[in-house]
Amino acid sequence: MTAAAPPDLLLRSTRAVLPEGPPRPAAVAVTGPVISAVLPYGSAAPEGCRVLDLGDDALLPGLVDTHVHVNDPGRAHWEGFTTATRAAAAGGITTLVDMPLNSLPPTTTVEHLRRKQEVAAPRAHIDVGFWGGAIPGNAAHLRPLHEAGVLGFKCFLSPSGVDEFPPLDAEGLDAALAALAAFDGLLLVHAEDPHHLAAAPQRGGPRYRDFLASRPHAAEREAVRLLLEAAARHPGARVHVLHVSSADVLPLIAEAKAAGARVTAETCPHFLILTAEEVPDGATEFKCCPPIREAANQEALWQALADGTLDCVVSDHSPSTSDLKTPDFAGAWGGISSLQLGLPAVWTAAEARGTGLADVVRRMSAAPAALAGLTTKGALAPGRDADFTVFAPEAAFTVEPARLHHRNAVTAYAGRTLRGVVRSTWLRGRRAYEAGEFTAPYGKLLRRET
Repeated sequence: MTAAAPPDLLLRSTRAVLPEGPPRPAAVAVTGPVISAVLPYGSAAPEGCRVLDLGDDALLPGLVDTHVHVNDPGRAHWEGFTTATRAAAAGGITTLVDMPLNSLPPTTTVEHLRRKQEVAAPRAHIDVGFWGGAIPGNAAHLRPLHEAGVLGFKCFLSPSGVDEFPPLDAEGLDAALAALAAFDGLLLVHAEDPHHLAAAPQRGGPRYRDFLASRPHAAEREAVRLLLEAAARHPGARVHVLHVSSADVLPLIAEAKAAGARVTAETCPHFLILTAEEVPDGATEFKCCPPIREAANQEALWQALADGTLDCVVSDHSPSTSDLKTPDFAGAWGGISSLQLGLPAVWTAAEARGTGLADVVRRMSAAPAALAGLTTKGALAPGRDADFTVFAPEAAFTVEPARLHHRNAVTAYAGRTLRGVVRSTWLRGRRAYEAGEFTAPYGKLLRRET
């Protein structure tokens, strides 16, 4: 038997966030691209091993963001793989999974997937995986996409905002679930009911309260109810509810989980720190669908994270050019750019509620990695990729749009003071980002693990 290679890097931190328990002192040994051991803080390093002592900066597993719209190719002037993965690295994210829409073409066939991979490969500063798309008429493409390595499939139950990615009706949802259940595929669902949206008042204009009325709680609740009923008709079906904004859906998800349904759900940083009451009229940088809701609703989302009804916190980074953020909430593009800011935004709100850093990391790293089936990501543990975020929880900064790395400097967080600074980000044992500087891109394209 060949002896295991000795570590070539040892990172020490008084606050390492390990899979169990609160942050504690530890030393993480790295051999090549992989974590080889987690040791007591004072462990001696082998001869020739480089040692990096982080002091009281927290050592986290690299974050995993499974809800990112990169938009490249086709709409790379909105966002591209270079800028998106740089912003992600600056935010402590070492793995992102790209959504299948807003790029041209959308990721709805193997040919379209290959085109996106060709564009991403030389530009990725972090590791990148891909979701496929489930749209009307492409059920025959789902298994080939699965075999080509996509991690799962996204669909809409209401209009997506782009014509090339239409929503599934009830019949189409059943067809997609039947196809995916045959090979244990995962369906991710934008759950807003089109009939409730159509019946809601559509006034348009700059007033946020009018926009909020146009995306009622009932639209989310009804869509989730219909989704869970459809999933129950297909034994073994796996479904994931995207960007939960309404507390009204939480009892439905909790009940389905208790009954053994294979359902998971996520929410987003903007739903956890921003509230409808604070959105100025005309400030469409706050527009997203489903919308930022009231403060009382937000508290229920935090409770749902605590009790496990909600599994993940991911960005839903959905950027556009600034000209599409017109002052009319009805006509403006809906999406909030937060790749670089998600961790400090969530930590700021979590710390104020007494929620610990380990809980934040579990929801932003371990849980999204598990959702996407990325077994080498999401934990400081032997055998995992040596992906790290070095984080200063007590440091604070004020968000300046010009200092953000995503392509178009539009953000709902402008001028807000946030707690927590990402000092550096490491990908497979190598530093990818530190103090505003990036190494050359060396991210990998990830495939579904077989």
